[in-house]
Amino acid sequence: MSKILLLKPPHGQLHALNHSASRRNLSAFLASSSFKPPLSPLLHFSPSLPSSSSRPPPLRRSSLSSPRRIFPVRALESSSTARTNNEDKEESKAGGEDDGAPPSSPSTAAASGPGDGVLVEKAGLDGVLPTGEFEMEEFGWWKSFVVKLRMLFAFPWERVKKGSVLTMKLRGQISDQLKSRFASGLSLPKICENFIKAAYDPRISGIYLQIEPLSCGWGKLDEIRRHILDFKKSGKFIVSYVPICGEKEYYLACACGELYVPPGAYVALFGLVVQSSFLGGVLEKVGIEPHIQRIGKYKSAGDQLSRKSMSKEVCEMLTSLLDSIYGNWLDTISSTQGKTREEIEEFINTGVYQVEKLKEEGWITNTMYDDEVMSMLKERLGQKDKKNLLSVDYSKYSRVRKWTLGLEGKEQFAIIRASGSISRTRSPLSIPSSGIVGEQLIEKIRTVRDTKRYKAVILRIDSPGGDALASDLMWREIKLLAASKPVIVSMSDVAASGGYYMAMAAETIVAENLTLTGSIGVVTGKFSLNKLYERIGFNKEIISRGRFAELNAADQRPLRPDEAELFAKSAQNIYRQFRDKAAFSRSMSVDQMEEVAQGRVWSGKDAASRGLVDAIGGFSRAVAIAKHRANILQDSQVKLVEVSRPSPSLPEILSGIGNSLFGLDQTVKGVLQDLTSANGVQARMDGILFESLENALDDNAIFRLIKEYQSSF
Repeated sequence: MSKILLLKPPHGQLHALNHSASRRNLSAFLASSSFKPPLSPLLHFSPSLPSSSSRPPPLRRSSLSSPRRIFPVRALESSSTARTNNEDKEESKAGGEDDGAPPSSPSTAAASGPGDGVLVEKAGLDGVLPTGEFEMEEFGWWKSFVVKLRMLFAFPWERVKKGSVLTMKLRGQISDQLKSRFASGLSLPKICENFIKAAYDPRISGIYLQIEPLSCGWGKLDEIRRHILDFKKSGKFIVSYVPICGEKEYYLACACGELYVPPGAYVALFGLVVQSSFLGGVLEKVGIEPHIQRIGKYKSAGDQLSRKSMSKEVCEMLTSLLDSIYGNWLDTISSTQGKTREEIEEFINTGVYQVEKLKEEGWITNTMYDDEVMSMLKERLGQKDKKNLLSVDYSKYSRVRKWTLGLEGKEQFAIIRASGSISRTRSPLSIPSSGIVGEQLIEKIRTVRDTKRYKAVILRIDSPGGDALASDLMWREIKLLAASKPVIVSMSDVAASGGYYMAMAAETIVAENLTLTGSIGVVTGKFSLNKLYERIGFNKEIISRGRFAELNAADQRPLRPDEAELFAKSAQNIYRQFRDKAAFSRSMSVDQMEEVAQGRVWSGKDAASRGLVDAIGGFSRAVAIAKHRANILQDSQVKLVEVSRPSPSLPEILSGIGNSLFGLDQTVKGVLQDLTSANGVQARMDGILFESLENALDDNAIFRLIKEYQSSF
């Protein structure tokens, strides 16, 4: 059966206040002379909101050559909150073009006209949204007393000895989902939460961070790095230990106050590469002829099946992405080292592999073995008489509740996490944490929508896409949810194609600088196996009724001209639906959206400048913006309720036991996931890989790519 892939990016927001209620609320909010900027958001993240006296002037619509998201706001005259019946009718008429979106949705298209008032560029709102910057709050005597009382009567698993060091080992894959008790691996939400808790926990003296080779994307690295810097504001120490040092590992470690490596550490700071593999020659040799319909000049997944080399357009896209990632790495390291970007680049180009060279240039604090670092910390904390350093590990400390440390409020925000490839239904053997199941996520979205206790929703997305129908159904439910309460999207490593499809239904989208997003496009693929069948002596005969009945079934012959035409029209129709819905959701014209679509993958920073994303930042900024939208003071704490918390399944329990006893975790998971391949129309990102040089050849690219396409077509 042929499949259509709505192309996604490698693996690497929405607020249209154009319905009448939102427009009146925003006008009244901005015009209010009594408005004062709040002091500090959840867990004490300071906002960056202008005072009423320094309100920036409204921005005018930009030209079509520089597409940005725009939405109308009533002019701020004294009677601006009143709307005429004719204007309401015009809005209702414009909303009718939604293709199913609720008329009261905050994401209704901006159909502006002479009577719609001032047009404000959506991209310009980044400066007036809360930044979510972390600031330590000094607890008063009463709150400090309550916290001490809670710790005194805490559950046994929440008790930590005073003067302990929090030890965390970051290694391999880091999931954006919460992990169940029986699941192995690291969870980004828990890592970040542990940093925040440790900053306020009087029992924690500092953090010892061991960093092993990492396989996560740059979005997650930025999130962790931000929390490292935030923790340092507490005045406590944070020490990193890196036995194998590549670009990603050093990117995190250099943010710590101290960086130690063993004398024989493996150092490989050579630069970054991007690679894309092509199967055109392989398929030709075995007698397989792919029929690819490319719509959009940046479609690269189809190229990988039909071409033998990279196209000019794809090379342009990948070069831009690589420049963004490498440039960000150089800028970050140069800022940390207090050197110019040119000096850092010159040093890297000498080929850095010697530990002594890093020490001479001041890139590390010293060379020490792990036991020496532990002895140093014992001496620093006055624990020389103790046999072992007082410490608490990542797993145990993750069970300490924020409530115990006084870091939760009464108002509740729902956190919905969508991580992995998208499918419409779940196979009986699939693992709960293996991807996004449309019908399950929709059920959670409806539950949140019907629950009044949640004042806002944060949708955390880390997905390269998947089933197109599931993406569209979730888009509809998120749009309905956004009509009832504020919905803020926070993007992780990647939110592309089907992942971006979900995001564009929300009120505001927040992405990291290096989030891979966009990829608004489709590619249709079908294989002709007649040459292969001839070689192996296989025969296939079909009896059909209907002119195009054999379109998807007949792989023993090439497509007829009329079948090829229908094939192309079907792909074009899917692309138009995706592109037009993206334009509607982002309040852009179709022409504006066409300029940034065509299957192109953007970094978060570039996507923000083109109106695909509203703000740059991490999860903390999404929380701050959610407070802003829900009219909650920024210095008020809120309770974050994880709606997508997984419950362990039998396969996951068996997987956890296998990992603990026999080291079979990855084997079991791989088998289970291979048994549940995707079917139907796909909205997926292509298989482009961004690697540091030392990891570029670790995996067999051909085998990996074949496996990807087996689950995609």
